[in-house]
Amino acid sequence: MLLEVKNLNTFYGLSHVLQNISLTVDRGEIVALLGRNGMGKSTTLKSIMGLAKPRSGKVVYGGLNLAGKPPYKIAQAGLGFIPEDRRIFNNLTVLENLNMGAKNQGGNAGSTGQNRWNLERVFATFPWMKDRIAQSGQFLSGGEQQMLAIGRALMGNPELLLVDEPTEGLAPLIVKQVRDVLKEINQAGMTILLVEHNYKVATSLANRVYLMGKARIGFEGTVQELESKPDVKQDFLEV
Repeated sequence: MLLEVKNLNTFYGLSHVLQNISLTVDRGEIVALLGRNGMGKSTTLKSIMGLAKPRSGKVVYGGLNLAGKPPYKIAQAGLGFIPEDRRIFNNLTVLENLNMGAKNQGGNAGSTGQNRWNLERVFATFPWMKDRIAQSGQFLSGGEQQMLAIGRALMGNPELLLVDEPTEGLAPLIVKQVRDVLKEINQAGMTILLVEHNYKVATSLANRVYLMGKARIGFEGTVQELESKPDVKQDFLEV
C-alpha cells in the first residue's frame, strides 16, 4: 500500500467538510474519487497535500504520517498535486513553468534513475511544448494549460500524483488527450489519485473507485462492482 488515509476530519471554520474519510491507494493504481459537486472531493486531495489542514486523522505515506505537515514537506516525500484550476504562472514561459516544478534531488522520494522525469521526457510526452518553450502561459489554451500543469507536476518526480478535475471545461477532443496522457504516465509507473466529474473518463482509467456523499465515503469498490449497482450510482452520482 502506497497511501492510507484514515479517519480524516477537516473543517472550514465551523463547517465539518470531511468526516472520517478513509481510503487507500496501492502502488501503480489509478484510484478515482467521484461524487456530486460540493461533497468534499477536492478538499480530500487538499487535505492529503497539506493545503487544507486536517483537524484529526492520518495520511500515511511510505510509513510516515504526513497529516498536518506543510505542503512542501509532503511534496518532498514524493507526492505531486495538479489543482483543479491548474495554477500555471501566466507571466512565465512554458519552460519557466516547467522548471518551477522541479525539486532538488536530495529531498524527493519519488522516481529515480531512468524513471525520472526531466525536460527531455516531458517534451517526449508533450511534443508541442518543445516548440513553444518561450511562449507565455497566458497565451495557452485551456487544454494546453492543463497539459502544462501535468508536465510541471511531473518535473517534481512524484511517486503519487493527486489530480483534481483535469478535464473540467475542456473540449471533447482535449478531454481524450488528457485522458490518454494520464493513462500513459500511469502505464509508465505513476500512481494516481484522481478526482474527476466525467464518469466515463474516470472509470476508463481507474482500477478502483470511491464515491463521496456529503463529507463522507459512501461506496468503495472496483469499477465492475459499481457498474453492477445502478442504485448506488443513482444515489451518489446522478442529479
